[in-house]
Amino acid sequence: MRFKPELIKGMAKTAHPYGCRKEVLNQIEYCKKAKQFNGPKKALIIGASSGFGLATRISLAFGGAKADTIGVSFETGFTDRRTGTAGWYNNIFFKEFAEKEGLIAKNFIGDAFSYEVKANVIDYIKKEFGKIDLLIYSLAAPRRKDPKTGKIYDSTLKTTSEAFSGPTIDIEKDELITTKINLATEEEIEATKKVMGGEDWKDWCELLLQNDCLSDKAITIAYSYIGSPRTYKIYKEGTIGGAKRHLENSALEIDKEWKNKINGKAFVSVNKALVTKASAFIPSFSLYAAILYKVMKEKGLHENCIMQTQRMFNEKVYSINPAEFDEAGRLRMDDWELREDIQSEVNDLWEKITPDNFKTLSDYEGYKEEFMQLNGFEINGVNYEEDIDIEILKNLEP
Repeated sequence: MRFKPELIKGMAKTAHPYGCRKEVLNQIEYCKKAKQFNGPKKALIIGASSGFGLATRISLAFGGAKADTIGVSFETGFTDRRTGTAGWYNNIFFKEFAEKEGLIAKNFIGDAFSYEVKANVIDYIKKEFGKIDLLIYSLAAPRRKDPKTGKIYDSTLKTTSEAFSGPTIDIEKDELITTKINLATEEEIEATKKVMGGEDWKDWCELLLQNDCLSDKAITIAYSYIGSPRTYKIYKEGTIGGAKRHLENSALEIDKEWKNKINGKAFVSVNKALVTKASAFIPSFSLYAAILYKVMKEKGLHENCIMQTQRMFNEKVYSINPAEFDEAGRLRMDDWELREDIQSEVNDLWEKITPDNFKTLSDYEGYKEEFMQLNGFEINGVNYEEDIDIEILKNLEP
């Protein structure tokens, strides 16, 4: 069977198994060559199969700390109807490479919101893995079933101030289109907080604490994004922005409890605008990111997920010098993105963009390449004409 990319708007319907393997290996090689850091020996990553979550796991294992890791993600393997998600193959091949280095790489596939998955992870930590030094919360999900009530909440990408229309890149058709986003209802705002806010992060933190699964001075970090004024209407001032503020408030509560109980620390890391499976769905974000890529690459400041994660651990979280936080207690990994000179050039280009010139005035080619690479395509060294034995794929287990 030959694997070819199939795109529908901001979503890839297929992934290339061995392209995913090569991309995991590329990230590993980057970390091995980068400046190393001394960090945690036992880490739990919630949302570990792609984007920042996967990059975090790779950086912790191969960027200096040589950490044993547990990854939790909701992915699907090869079936009669599907060829397997990119995250499924990322989990498998990360485990392969980590175990070759003598590291533990345990994968839990399931709903991270559920009591069942939490119980299984805690049981494994207590019986086999050992206490956690670092908990990363990098979960991006479209819906959540509240384990307490059984009610299902759906997250929405809507505004909370007024309806909004903005330019968005349609990756499937390579076109710049106008997307309209409606005003959210109070119910939609609250539902998005339930899915993408800090409630589930707090649940994980409390359960780990109650079950004595945390080491002294353990750290927990949740990933977030704020962005520039260009994306405020749909992001900072939208339903997703409200959820992220809930996440930040949760960080303060967790930090207080962890500090009292284990001398630990909790905070949010505000990351740079990057192509991830979650960000590809955000209207106007794609154009902003493509322009930002162009400007930051020209200045030698562009980072992808693995580069930013390695810098975060090496220069901030596990640096010899104490990490600096903003007035709200957040770690700012978007510091380069929001530099005045960067944003000034982004704004100048934005005003000149049209459906006819967006490919040349932005780094659309680089943006799309990164999106394709998330799914194992357009990666050097991969034979995309290879006929892959699907029986081998069916037998792969994370």
